[in-house]
Amino acid sequence: MSESLQIIPTINLALAFIPVIMVLFILYRWSLDMTNAAYSVGRMLIQLLLVGYVLTTIFAAESAWIVALVMLIMVMSASWIALGTVKEHRLLLYKHAFWSILIGGGATLLLITQVVIHLEPWFEPQYMVPLAGMIFANSMNSVSLAAERLQAERDRNVAYEKARTIAFNAAFIPIVNSLFAVGLVALPGMMTGQILSGVSPVIAAHYQIVVMCMVFGSAGLSTAFFLVLSKSMYSKNEQ
Repeated sequence: MSESLQIIPTINLALAFIPVIMVLFILYRWSLDMTNAAYSVGRMLIQLLLVGYVLTTIFAAESAWIVALVMLIMVMSASWIALGTVKEHRLLLYKHAFWSILIGGGATLLLITQVVIHLEPWFEPQYMVPLAGMIFANSMNSVSLAAERLQAERDRNVAYEKARTIAFNAAFIPIVNSLFAVGLVALPGMMTGQILSGVSPVIAAHYQIVVMCMVFGSAGLSTAFFLVLSKSMYSKNEQ
């Protein structure tokens, strides 16, 4: 197996956008709103190109303070984005989302990096930053789904306890589906990347098991913390 990942030339990278352009054309021809889709693609391109240069600088610096600052920014951004579906109470719920993602995701990150993988040094940027990104993004998605469903159920005057259960179940559907599908329907990103870079599929599978446990745990803990912390606001109108 190859020991290094094949470099993608710029012209080849541009060819990857052919299906994207085709989809945007379909949206246009069918008189659908292609603005948001086009904006998301453009934003994705700019963000990934920029983050590539930023991560190169962070990895070279090897500073614990820089890594900690990057993770704090991740949590703050994830907390705000997670509440995009509940604009009515977004500011009030922000602190709940922040602490939920920080505690649920942070505890999982510490366990994985300091006990399971045992990083040396503890803040090794090349591991810590990508793993933190996966964990906090996953927590963000779960909290977002839970927040939207909890708000919807409370708007229908469903009792908080029942609304909480419905919200938690809704937030966990993508996670459970991903566990069912992994290895059968799809090879996840980390495993695919490692295999492409020449790592043994068995070793890659071990790392992917860690990632899936990490995803499951961070999603569940962050969602549960968010729903518990939000109780005071969503149950205050109950008799």
